[in-house]
Amino acid sequence: MTDISVARVVEWLTRLVQIPSVGPENAGPRSGPSSEAALAAALSEWFTQFGARVEREEVFPGRPNLYAMWPNPDSDRWLAVDIHTDTVGVETMQGDPFDGRVADGRVYGRGSVDTKATLAILLTILESLRQRGQRLNFNLLISAPVAEETGVIGAPVFARWVRQQSFKLDQLIVAEPTLCAPVHGHRGSVGIILEIEGVAAHSAQPQFGKNAIVGAASVIHALDAHHQQLIAVPPTPLGTGTATVTVINGGQAHNIVPDRCRLNVDRRLTLGEVPEAAAQVIHERAQAATSLPVSLTIKHQFYPFYQSAEADLVGQLAAWSGRAPEVVGYGTDAAFYDGLARECVVFGPGSIEQAHRDVEWVEIAELEKALGIYGKWLGIE
Repeated sequence: MTDISVARVVEWLTRLVQIPSVGPENAGPRSGPSSEAALAAALSEWFTQFGARVEREEVFPGRPNLYAMWPNPDSDRWLAVDIHTDTVGVETMQGDPFDGRVADGRVYGRGSVDTKATLAILLTILESLRQRGQRLNFNLLISAPVAEETGVIGAPVFARWVRQQSFKLDQLIVAEPTLCAPVHGHRGSVGIILEIEGVAAHSAQPQFGKNAIVGAASVIHALDAHHQQLIAVPPTPLGTGTATVTVINGGQAHNIVPDRCRLNVDRRLTLGEVPEAAAQVIHERAQAATSLPVSLTIKHQFYPFYQSAEADLVGQLAAWSGRAPEVVGYGTDAAFYDGLARECVVFGPGSIEQAHRDVEWVEIAELEKALGIYGKWLGIE
């Protein structure tokens, strides 16, 4: 793609970073407008300019998924890209989180690597195609869902929409920073809240109460034992399951026996595990560890994602990038796309190690590499 410059990708990326799209759950004084609405509006305008038919689907009031389609009536082949529009928060970031500055061969700012980099690449390519009057040889669908960073909420809405349209997707790329390696699998997850219910009493007479924190301590030990059992089994291609207590919250005052204690548990799922069943085991282990009542609430859940490393798309991306196929520990929208496309791969420029940090950036060299790979995938020379 000799006529498409990475400099234009950088310009687009700076522009995208300068549109805050922090999800409301991660909002704070520095976040700006706490939704994806402004970015969705800008993308809708740009995609329309570049020849797309655009549809919006409200996931939450004022927070739409955006679907842009470039149909080719002469082809029944559909390629698709999923790029979530929300970012994590910015309250602890250094400097202006939305300046999109360019320095030291990098583009800086929230969302620069996770995951507006891929948006910038596609906007550059689509803009160039429009200027040249060139049409793709297949149908292209770009999905820009909301709320990936807080429970992967927009993705299942998109999956439902695709099925309602009766689209048969051939290949689907889920954009995440993978250093341009094709990621063909990741574990699933279920987020659990356990609440241990005790009885309050004056701490001078603790015998009249039932200490929920003491009950929670027994639960924590039981869940750690469960974790050790999970990691002791032979791993699947995605590794083993894990169970981690991540938050504990309980007590009212220095002189009151605590009547409630809440635990957050992060349960990661490997191949063959089902979120609801894994959560039920956690609940059973917790209840067996204490005589106090334990309630269960599931915050979020998604299945493991796995695509054979022998799939054509995995092999193509690996050959073009020079990076071997990988599986990763973090979750993505791909968890909700089982059966949605013949082949699904997680792929994008930059490192996941730069995502969510107080200083976020992506290497311009990574943008250039991914630009070339997307050009090959889209059949543009």
